[in-house]
Amino acid sequence: MFEPSDIVTSEAEVRAVIPGTFERQVRKVIDHIDEHVRIWIERSPFMTMATYSSSGTVDVSPKGDPAGFVKVIDEKTLAIPDRPGNHRFDSFLNIFETGRIGLMFLVPNRLEVVRVSGTAQVVRDVDLREQMAVEGKVPDFAIVVRVEEAFYHCGKAVIRSSLWEPEKAVSVDGLPTYGRALKAHGALDTPLEEVERLTEDNLKYRLYDE
Repeated sequence: MFEPSDIVTSEAEVRAVIPGTFERQVRKVIDHIDEHVRIWIERSPFMTMATYSSSGTVDVSPKGDPAGFVKVIDEKTLAIPDRPGNHRFDSFLNIFETGRIGLMFLVPNRLEVVRVSGTAQVVRDVDLREQMAVEGKVPDFAIVVRVEEAFYHCGKAVIRSSLWEPEKAVSVDGLPTYGRALKAHGALDTPLEEVERLTEDNLKYRLYDE
């Protein structure tokens, strides 16, 4: 296993290599959802959600739905529907322990992202959940986020990755299927063909149904 020999452990060491701070990068962070952040969230069909446990275990989950699936309730509050998933509930368990959350919103064909962080609760308010129904399916739970920080993040990472340029995408030939990886990592006795069928059925029939 690789063991690094030159470990950086302080901001001072970083600043010795890259000095100074761009004032605009410090000042751009706001503590609420303004009109610029709101419209971005309302146009976003995909985000990542980071949470962590009291022991320090970190989870980053992808979340996707039709654009606007994350509801801006007011300038300090967001609501995220919980759709059918793997039943691990890693994010829920982390929220129960620490109540902290970080979100990153993407909009296809835009280079920037919007980042939001704050506190979180898992709720079952019926009126709220009914607002987030898709195909007549009301989510069983919602995550309510109290916003502490929100800001736009520049598009360098997306440019470097060529994320929205499919002609530059690497080949998917030779990549393992989800079923093959699941069978290997879970040491499953189930035949691969059956695992593949189950994972395909999950994508076809369980987007909004358990």
